[in-house]
Amino acid sequence: MNNLTIVEARKKLDNKEVSSLELTQYFLGEIKKKNDHLNAFITISEKEALSMAEQADEKLKNGDSTPLLGIPLALKDIYMTKGVRTTAASKVLESYIPQYDGTAVMLLKKAGAVILGKTNLDAWAHGSSGENSDFGPTKNPYNTEYVPGGSSSGSPVAVASEMALAASGTDTGGSIRLPASFCNVVGLKPTYGRVSRYGVIAMASSLDSIGHFTKTVEDNALYLQVTAGKYTMDATSPPIDVPNYTQNLSQGVKGLKIGVPKEYFIDGLDPRIKNMIDKTLKWYEDQGAEIIEISLPHTSYAIEVYYIIQTAEVSSNLARYDGIRFGNTRASFGPEAKRRIMLGTYVLSAGYYDAFYKKAMQVRTLLKNDFEEAFKKVDVMITPASPTLPWKLGEKTSDPLSMYLSDILTVHANLVGIPGLSVPIGFLEGLPVGMQILGPHFSEEKLYQVGYAFEQSHPFWKERPKNE
Repeated sequence: MNNLTIVEARKKLDNKEVSSLELTQYFLGEIKKKNDHLNAFITISEKEALSMAEQADEKLKNGDSTPLLGIPLALKDIYMTKGVRTTAASKVLESYIPQYDGTAVMLLKKAGAVILGKTNLDAWAHGSSGENSDFGPTKNPYNTEYVPGGSSSGSPVAVASEMALAASGTDTGGSIRLPASFCNVVGLKPTYGRVSRYGVIAMASSLDSIGHFTKTVEDNALYLQVTAGKYTMDATSPPIDVPNYTQNLSQGVKGLKIGVPKEYFIDGLDPRIKNMIDKTLKWYEDQGAEIIEISLPHTSYAIEVYYIIQTAEVSSNLARYDGIRFGNTRASFGPEAKRRIMLGTYVLSAGYYDAFYKKAMQVRTLLKNDFEEAFKKVDVMITPASPTLPWKLGEKTSDPLSMYLSDILTVHANLVGIPGLSVPIGFLEGLPVGMQILGPHFSEEKLYQVGYAFEQSHPFWKERPKNE
């Protein structure tokens, strides 16, 4: 079972080499062995998972075969799951058990996937390191003294350390792409609305995207095939057809125009990471792609714009958790949630709304225009996913501004609603490094094509952690 992908597991299940029940028991065993050390899961749904696996095996016996049938997955503990607690990693919701499944969960269940449990995160998805969880920090499986990235910290750790074949996350400013980069897995933030947000606890509603982590690009495409689409319970879910995401995977990159935005190669970028990106771009050029330097002039404003809009929406969304309807009336928000509520309330208050929030929304439009102009010249863009390597646990917890700046290369995609894919490109000091591939709205198929080409020649995903 070691280093199994969804594609390989699918073949084994279809050929009756293994049952879904056996697969599920294997992963539950791995969780029991490793979770105390890595703290990737908040809730393990053993009973429910075994029941789902048995149902999947019945369907397999009847000749059914869909991409995720019988495949054991994990969900960031911000997805509503009927009958299984959903905490958002906050003690406020420690005992909250939803009465319904979110749309993405419903679709995964309909596809026959097996849900192993709910993974750890920064409480309310507020953070870039996984350290803001009320249930303790998740640890990076490649070196447990380091962070795995956040806010979707438990999901990539579960995939990287063989505790699940794939996992769902959310990305509001980089919360899938950053931890994917830090944990040597593939992570997709889809186009805004491509996957329904219904039944996922909102952080910042105009920025939240529902995506996922896998070991390989092809696995990621198979996962999105199940969750993408138009759903009536989410008004931001557009009526745009879902393509076959695996159809063009192996077409290569010859003739593609790859943009390199000069503003992303900032002073704070680790020169070793820049060197790795340069080598990656050279490889693409050798395969027949055209590398074009481009400019996104308003890039430097993005992080400020993001933290104005995001905190404003956070303060609005968290107002509903007053302890009356949900969970624990004695628990309170942690320091990071309080910080964001106060910042958001401030920028929305009388006398400051025009100076901060309204101006931020105007600059957001300028950023959107920058990307639209750039995508007239190039098919995709390639940038670093993070300006730095993973940092040590505790290193930035007393410096919120430094923590916020870790998203400086990822927030743009959320502000303008475009998709972004993080793909492993190697290691520095034993820690993973990823690249970010950005494309126009609804270009996930193209991002997968570009990422797959590199991955086939550079299968860094096969280098699994040795000391989890």
